[in-house]
Amino acid sequence: MRTTATRATADRTARRATALAPGLVVLCAALAFVAFLSVTLGSRSIGLAEVLAALGSLQSDGTITSTVTLDLRVPRTLLGILAGAALGVAGAVLQGVTRNPLADAGIMGVNQAAAAFVVFAITVLGVRGVGVYVWFAFAGAILAIVLVYATASLGREGATPVKLALAGAAATAGFGSVTTGIVMTNVDALNELRFWQVGSLAGRYAPILVGVAPFLIVGLVASLAFGRVLNGLALGDDTARGLGQRVGRTRAAAFAVVAVLAGAATAACGPIVFVGLVVPHVARFLCGPDYRWILPYSMLLAPLVLLLADVLGRVVGAPGELQVGVVLGVLGAPVFVGIVRYARLAEV
Repeated sequence: MRTTATRATADRTARRATALAPGLVVLCAALAFVAFLSVTLGSRSIGLAEVLAALGSLQSDGTITSTVTLDLRVPRTLLGILAGAALGVAGAVLQGVTRNPLADAGIMGVNQAAAAFVVFAITVLGVRGVGVYVWFAFAGAILAIVLVYATASLGREGATPVKLALAGAAATAGFGSVTTGIVMTNVDALNELRFWQVGSLAGRYAPILVGVAPFLIVGLVASLAFGRVLNGLALGDDTARGLGQRVGRTRAAAFAVVAVLAGAATAACGPIVFVGLVVPHVARFLCGPDYRWILPYSMLLAPLVLLLADVLGRVVGAPGELQVGVVLGVLGAPVFVGIVRYARLAEV
């Protein structure tokens, strides 16, 4: 009988994979198309033939078209893909490990803490180079996670979704105030960081991409291993322990991955919000509650949303541009209100 049940479970898994795998293919194609738009569209008008010629050469020849395409737009697009995927997956992991539909690296103060530590490192300690201050971003992200979860865990009920959201809001306000205080007392820092602070892909050259790409790739690969354990945690801590999971170690490992993903993305692009909050809900709507599918769907949906917002900001704001953090804030706020209104806080 056990063999029959196991075979039936395997058959259901295979049928589900057959049904959901084409969705990943469609998302890959959509992401490739949006990435192409990101490289070809911008505040500077460049003909499609010229862009394709620059992409075909794969080496800048010093012309404006080649410089804009290969030195500016291509690194910006690649960073948007990696950072978007990181933020989407970080949000999905946080929502799963806390069983909180409002969990997100931005809402829970992780991005703001990472940003505060980076601003402190740059303005006070004089740190230069993303390869150095990315470690400050990791430290800030870890500190925020520990503070928020420890604060929310106080009391008899433990870390409920509402308490996590409140603790995250407090952390976001606190670390945001620290960042503002440091920047406002330093005019040079204000001019240097004003676009980065709102969340932006503009001016992200190849050295920044190279500096954070290893962390983002390692974090994304590691996150895919959490699908099964997040499914167990979704059933409750007692059930997860009954299934043989070590809940404490699982949460610690998940938080470490979130710190790497959110910290590296924030170090490169600034504190971008709403991507990690909204995208996992869209992924859950498309593929159901199984985190083995939510994570890869979020990994593709998030950069799709981020690049679309970035392209929209460049097109609408031409001849200048709107920073992607501003565009996402405008578009994401109504969606966040809808999630607060309709999400059942006790479930994910």
